[in-house]
Amino acid sequence: MTELAYAERPAASATGWWREAVIYQVYVRSFADGNGDGVGDLLGVRSRLRYLAELGVDAVWLTPFYTSPMADFGYDVADYRQVDPIFGSLADAKALIDDAHRLGLRIIVDVVPNHTSDRHEWFAQALREGPGGPARDRYVFREGRGDLPPNDWESVFGGPAWTRLPDGQWYLHLFAPEQPDLNWEHPEVHEEFADILRFWLDLGVDGFRIDVAHGMVKAEGLPDIGRTGQVEMIGTAVLPFFDQDGVHEIHRAWRRILDSYGGERIGVAEAWAPTPERLALYVRDDELHQAFNFHFLATPWDGAAFREVIDASLATTALVGAPTTWVLSNHDVKRHVTRYGGGETGLRRARAAALLMLALPGSVYVYQGEELGLPEVLDLPAELCQDPQRLRDPDSGRDGCRVPMPWADLQPSHGFSFPAADPSWLPIPAAWGPLSVDSQLRDPASTLRLYQAALRLRRELDDLGDGALTWLDSPEGTLAFVRGDVACVVNLTGRPVESPVRGEVLLASTAPDGGRLAADSTVWWRLAGPPY
Repeated sequence: MTELAYAERPAASATGWWREAVIYQVYVRSFADGNGDGVGDLLGVRSRLRYLAELGVDAVWLTPFYTSPMADFGYDVADYRQVDPIFGSLADAKALIDDAHRLGLRIIVDVVPNHTSDRHEWFAQALREGPGGPARDRYVFREGRGDLPPNDWESVFGGPAWTRLPDGQWYLHLFAPEQPDLNWEHPEVHEEFADILRFWLDLGVDGFRIDVAHGMVKAEGLPDIGRTGQVEMIGTAVLPFFDQDGVHEIHRAWRRILDSYGGERIGVAEAWAPTPERLALYVRDDELHQAFNFHFLATPWDGAAFREVIDASLATTALVGAPTTWVLSNHDVKRHVTRYGGGETGLRRARAAALLMLALPGSVYVYQGEELGLPEVLDLPAELCQDPQRLRDPDSGRDGCRVPMPWADLQPSHGFSFPAADPSWLPIPAAWGPLSVDSQLRDPASTLRLYQAALRLRRELDDLGDGALTWLDSPEGTLAFVRGDVACVVNLTGRPVESPVRGEVLLASTAPDGGRLAADSTVWWRLAGPPY
């Protein structure tokens, strides 16, 4: 693999680092395989930390690597204090954290508090004890209504959110049946997760991404919703199983734990709420530090739509003085190259969207492989697709965005596995050789080089990162704003457009022709004076 010149960087500032951090999401199964078995692991991540440091990110978020039967690829946790053997060992996790810190990178890990695996010892004990046993109080067990479930709640993965046991009782699982929901009214659940957080903080992690941070607490009496299609209501309507007021006391307690450690350890909410005001509650100054901005991710390629969601996002976090976050892709959605049209058009728009995102105020999340311009893989063999979300709708499966990273031109594993042995757990397309890290490091015009340049400028220019922006008038279908003496102009149309500002071109997703912006492009200008 071609390596860039490398020098160690100091750790990020100890004051509000998270307000403008660029955080890189590693989907551990698919990032790098360090033992040649075809599945990504902690050894593989550790071996590629220099790449992430050279890319210019501030922190790395690792998806779950805990002991798990993998019914939902690690989001069904059987032991929160151990590493699953497929990913390595606790010693590997500690070595990865220490190496990252030496390189100036922070480590954020997932915590999954809404549910456990059905193989967790607590649930196994609940099954052994049977109805009325105290272990069942740690989960949500109920009697049914005759042969019907206790209520009409639906699983996010499709079908009823209840499974009946042979002893007649039903248990709640808002996701897969292998993921029983915990009962957060039980004090032992609070104590257990407080201890889990301290365990990983003591090991050196810099924060937690909290899975289903809007879950945990359910409405009193578990009332019916009265309609089907409940998954489409998440984030738009009041639901008795999500975004209940009681979750905020949990997050306040966790914030106190985080604040008791040095180095500004952070909590990041994966939260859906029906209004901006409700979402802002998760990032009050005594709760979590950040919340994901799914509305920005879901915005279509349209200038007016982006302007609306940017304004709404900034206004929402301004309610509580928190930073806004920006994200284009993650392990749960189709990659944005494909969402933006695919092919050359999708890649051109994805490059432009990256420069827009990196110029906005706040913190940015980069999903592994987006810096390579990877598309969604749409033609995976059906027998290899294992995502439980496909049970709801085959077209909603998330396997295509989880195909392993291509590091080198060489097949069959494109450098994903070393030593190369077994095929990767999902096949890497043969055509991805030119998209590999090695190939793109050799190409100064590649998407990888564009990300490196943008992240370097974002670090060097005081006007980028945290702060404010000022919108400028611009032609229809475009966006233009200034941040200090840096202007960002985005042309979301399919034709060249005259830029409303001129100056020195700092960076462009596609080079402008004088003052004319190329179709589907973004330019960062340095202004010599007022932009009007």
